[in-house]
Amino acid sequence: MEAKGKVYKYGDNVDTDVIIPARYLAIQDKKELATHCMEDIDKEFVNKVHKGDIMVAGKNFGCGSSREHAPIVIKEAGVSCVIAETFARIFFRNAINIGLPIIECKEASEGISEGDEVSIDFDTGSISDLTTGVTYQGTPFPEFMQEIINAGGLVGRINKGV
Repeated sequence: MEAKGKVYKYGDNVDTDVIIPARYLAIQDKKELATHCMEDIDKEFVNKVHKGDIMVAGKNFGCGSSREHAPIVIKEAGVSCVIAETFARIFFRNAINIGLPIIECKEASEGISEGDEVSIDFDTGSISDLTTGVTYQGTPFPEFMQEIINAGGLVGRINKGV
């Protein structure tokens, strides 16, 4: 499994309230909810992001409340993967459960710049910055996590009987 796209970069401690502000949590439609993704930190994000693009952040991405809405809106906005130095544990679990690929890699988090074109091989954990030619080694997903992500999330994997 692979992802390839343009990078949108954010710093440390991007919390779930910034990813999807609480004032929108009553919205039931995922696509409509995703129109508010990152708006309190990057008002133009949803107008710039394209299907397949990649988000890169620093330490503790997804900290704050345990809302599952945060990885849902990132995925629905079109982001194919989030790379960060570290993720808040509940965000990590929620992302995998809904089928949003995430990968931890300090070097990539620090070395990749906004606007770079990046390719990720989830089988090996290899992250290639196609703009600079630098390759980073992230932590590859175990096979069972790849099955969950490939099925679109935990519910999809259970429904497939894998």
